[in-house]
Amino acid sequence: MPSPVPAASGHTADVLVVGAGPAGSSAAYWLAAAGLDVAVLEKASFPREKVCGDGLTPRAVAGLDAMGVDTSPAAGWVRHRGLRVYGGGQVIEVDWPQLHRWPDYGLIRSRREFDQLLARHAVAAGARLHECVTVTEPLLDDAGRVVGVHATAGDDRSPQTWRAPLVVSAEGLSGRLAKSLGLLRREDRPLGVAVRRYVRSPRGEDNYLDISFDLSETGPTKESMPGYGWVFGMGDGTANVGFGLLDTRSAGDVDHRAVLRRWLACLPPEWELDEEHAVSPLRGAGLPMGFHRQPAYTRGLLLAGDSAGAVNPFNGEGISYAMETGRMAAETAIEALAAAEGPAREVALRRYPQRLADEYAGHHRLGAGFLALLSHPELVRFATAHGLKRPALVRAALRLMGNLTDGREGDAVDRTVHALTRLARVA
Repeated sequence: MPSPVPAASGHTADVLVVGAGPAGSSAAYWLAAAGLDVAVLEKASFPREKVCGDGLTPRAVAGLDAMGVDTSPAAGWVRHRGLRVYGGGQVIEVDWPQLHRWPDYGLIRSRREFDQLLARHAVAAGARLHECVTVTEPLLDDAGRVVGVHATAGDDRSPQTWRAPLVVSAEGLSGRLAKSLGLLRREDRPLGVAVRRYVRSPRGEDNYLDISFDLSETGPTKESMPGYGWVFGMGDGTANVGFGLLDTRSAGDVDHRAVLRRWLACLPPEWELDEEHAVSPLRGAGLPMGFHRQPAYTRGLLLAGDSAGAVNPFNGEGISYAMETGRMAAETAIEALAAAEGPAREVALRRYPQRLADEYAGHHRLGAGFLALLSHPELVRFATAHGLKRPALVRAALRLMGNLTDGREGDAVDRTVHALTRLARVA
């Protein structure tokens, strides 16, 4: 059970943010930029590893631009033009679309560097970052409302109490605070998984991100494997190679690491993606989708990023949605704290889940249909073999999957995707 408010005051802030990943650092940046006192509690110390493909789509680039992050090559970022898609014996290079709303390029940056950079950017805006602080449970008042957290700090795990009128959970998949309030993961929502490693490879320098939705072995049987694979050049002579399964519910008992190894063994040996050239161990992580914890606001606690399950079900992308939901959580908190404590503040806070639904529900429902397709590898092979022969179709699919359109103001493809998403939202 969460602990009640103790007599001692402990540490205080206007808003507490738990977790300094992309969601937490985004929330902290926007809160601090608005002049609020925000404390970020991060259980690890930077730099730290996070399992990710390390590829940022134009949607994520837009999020960084909005925060004023320098994403130039001179600042250590590697740009990429688009995707190189493999499937059914076909391959096609597709540039990111030329749109008014989104940049026409993506970025590469390891999460080890990216998360630290974003956290430091929030600190530069005025946020207070506390590393090696593990939040253990929420702090509740007599009415059962979250008014802070209990935590332990440092190697000696000394106890701390933090107080704030609002708390943003950006803890990732674990969602310890949400669980403490009874917000458990919905089993009817997809949960993906990804494994990746770094290898020293000639594929380390490339203007395109390689992705394959058709994992088929060579030989007479050409056995199909579930999921999708990627090879993302890091621009430093290494590549991030990985395997993702976007919906574990229908995949049965899959050894994800074994599938990755089997797929890599099918690729050209001159790419040097084998064990001999590995420079890191295989690591895996879950991909929570479909806003699997609801409501995203309750009793003084707002959920953002993976804590809320904001990963894109079309492609497993989480960084852009973490930054976006972090910003929306911050904007909600700013509006709420400007209102009088009580009903007026609560009205502002309760709008947050609906704001998430308005922004993402339609796209996520369409993504559920895509996941149903991916659960049949033979069907994926057939679809990619025929679809990749039609570049216009592939470009339209890329916009849909990446959630990259100008909406009603765009071209015919954009208007079609916008209409599909709107219809899916009200279905």
